[in-house]
Amino acid sequence: MSTQNQNGYMLLFRGTDLRKSLSPEELQKVTDNWMAWFRRLTEEGKAVAGNPLEREGKIVSGRDRIVSDGPFAESKEAIGGYFLLDVATMDEALAIAKECPGLPYGIRVEVRAVAPECPLSAETQREAQFATA
Repeated sequence: MSTQNQNGYMLLFRGTDLRKSLSPEELQKVTDNWMAWFRRLTEEGKAVAGNPLEREGKIVSGRDRIVSDGPFAESKEAIGGYFLLDVATMDEALAIAKECPGLPYGIRVEVRAVAPECPLSAETQREAQFATA
């Protein structure tokens, strides 16, 4: 599974609202551990960026570009934040994801490779080249 990726990887943090499930002391401990983890990854040159996301936002969808509320913080699928990693393989990114201090509290970490370009654009270009050949 250790496929190479020159564009890095993104960790997307999904899960429960820790504020609802932890005492203030537990929440502070998890927060401190999370920040120490991010600082270490940054100092090692493995984390390029990372931020929490606001709890709610808006979703734009459809041909008519309808704007609706969401995602909702209560959703187990809501993305609460991200790290952008500068590592070469999925295995390295997975090893980092497994260190997430929120995992014991229901947080899930999605690991995705960053694509070098929009897949639709690349596919369209290939089809155009094939059509003119």
